[in-house]
Amino acid sequence: MATITKDHAPLPEALLRELEGILDDRVSVAVAIRAQHGEGESFHPNAPPDAVVFPRSTEEVAAVARACSAHGVPLIPFGAGTSLEGHVQALHGGVSIAMSGMNRLVELNGSDMDCRVEAGMTRKTLEGHLKGTGLFFPVDPGADASLGGMTATGASGTTTVRYGTMRENVLGLTVVLAGGTVITTGGRARKSSAGYDLTGLFIGSEGTLGIITEIALRLHGIPEGIAAAVCSFATLEDAVNAVITTIQTGVPVARAELLDDVQMDAVNRFSDLDYPVRPTVFFEFHGTTAAVREQSATVSEIVSDLGATDFEWATKAEDRTRLWKARHDSYYASLALRPGCRGWATDICVPIGRLAECMLDTKADIEAEELLAPVVSHAGDGNFHVLFIIDPDDATEMERAERVNARMVKRAIAMGGTCTGEHGVGYGKIRYLEAEHGEAVHTMKAIKRALDPDGLLNPGKVVPL
Repeated sequence: MATITKDHAPLPEALLRELEGILDDRVSVAVAIRAQHGEGESFHPNAPPDAVVFPRSTEEVAAVARACSAHGVPLIPFGAGTSLEGHVQALHGGVSIAMSGMNRLVELNGSDMDCRVEAGMTRKTLEGHLKGTGLFFPVDPGADASLGGMTATGASGTTTVRYGTMRENVLGLTVVLAGGTVITTGGRARKSSAGYDLTGLFIGSEGTLGIITEIALRLHGIPEGIAAAVCSFATLEDAVNAVITTIQTGVPVARAELLDDVQMDAVNRFSDLDYPVRPTVFFEFHGTTAAVREQSATVSEIVSDLGATDFEWATKAEDRTRLWKARHDSYYASLALRPGCRGWATDICVPIGRLAECMLDTKADIEAEELLAPVVSHAGDGNFHVLFIIDPDDATEMERAERVNARMVKRAIAMGGTCTGEHGVGYGKIRYLEAEHGEAVHTMKAIKRALDPDGLLNPGKVVPL
C-alpha cells in the first residue's frame, strides 16, 4: 500500500493526554487504526493521521476541536471511508475524527416528513429506521456512505434526476467550527428568508469549514407505484439520446442509469447475469399506479424508436432488486476485471444536451490510450463516471489515465459543465477549480480564512491556503 510521507511535527504528548481526558479509551495511535483512517476507496495513496479519536456527541467533537486548535494540530473528519478524491487523507498529519460512534436517529417527524440524524449514521441504517413509516430518503450514491460524509461532499446518485442532491434534501445542520464553537443552521421549515444560507455553505465543503455532527433531512413518501426497466442499445449515442428524449418529453423518471458495454460485461461476469454486452439503460418510474403505467408506456415508445432491444420490466420489489443488482455491483465488478489493481474513479457533469458528445469523445480517448475503464452515467442529469482500472505502481499507465482524465475535465468545463458532478474536490481535483470558477476561487479562499484562519480543518483539500 502506497503511503504519503509527511514532513510535520509529531503529535504533542500534552494534546494526546488532553484527548484521552476528553474521550477516555476512545483515542488510538495504533498503526493499523491510523492506516484505516488514512484513505478512502480510490487509488490515492494512504496518508495516515497521527491519532484517531471516536467521539459520541457534538460536545465531545467541540472539546476535541478546542484542544487541537490550542495546539495548532489539524483535524480531519472521517465518515465511512467511501470517498473517492482523497478527502480523508491526513496530508499534514493531525487527528482523524471518526464519526462512526455518532450514529443515532435524533428525531423522526413523520407528519412533517423530516428527521434529524447524527453524522455517522449510514444511508442504509437510516433506511432501516424508516421501514414501516411510509417514508424514504432518496439520495443513493451507491455506497453505504455516512450521511455526514454525503453532506460534506454534496453527494448525489441514481435518483438525483427526480429527487435532487444532498443540497435539495438537507434542511439544516449542527456544525463544530475550527475553534470548537457549535452552530446550528437552517431549520425544519421548508423555506426561509432569514439571513445567509449557511446550510448551503457547509454542504460540499468537505470538512474544510466545519465538522458536521448532525443533519436535518427532508424525507419523501414511498410512491404507490414503482416500476423498473432495462433495455440495451446498438450504440452509446442511441442510449444517451433515449434518456435525453425522455427528460425533454417531461416524463418524471426517478432513475435513468446508463452502463457502457465494458461495464455490462463486468457486471455479467461478477454477478452471474446474462445481459447483452451493449450500452444499457436502467430506468425506474415512481408515482401512482396509473401514472407509472403511463410513464412506462411513453418511455417504451421513445426507446423503441431509437432501436432499444431486450426490454425487461419489473414491478415487484424482488424483481426490481434483481434488475438493479447490476448497477449497484458496478464498482466491484469493474475491479474484478483486473485483480490486484486499484480503481481511479473520476466524474464530470455537463448539460444533458452535450452528454452524448462528451461521453463518445471520452470513450475515444480511453481506447486511444489502451486503458481498461468502464463508464457509468447518471444520464438523466448529465453526470458520468469513468473508472480507470490501473496499477498505481505503473508510472506509464498512470500517465495515460491522467491524460484522459485531464482531457475529459477540460472538455466538460468548455461545454459549460463541471470537473466533478458528485465525487467532490478533495485534493484530487484542486488543480481544476480555477479553470472552472476563475476569480470565485479567491472568494472561496476568503471564506476559508474567515472560518478557519489557522488552516486546521482538513488542510490541503478544496482550496488550500
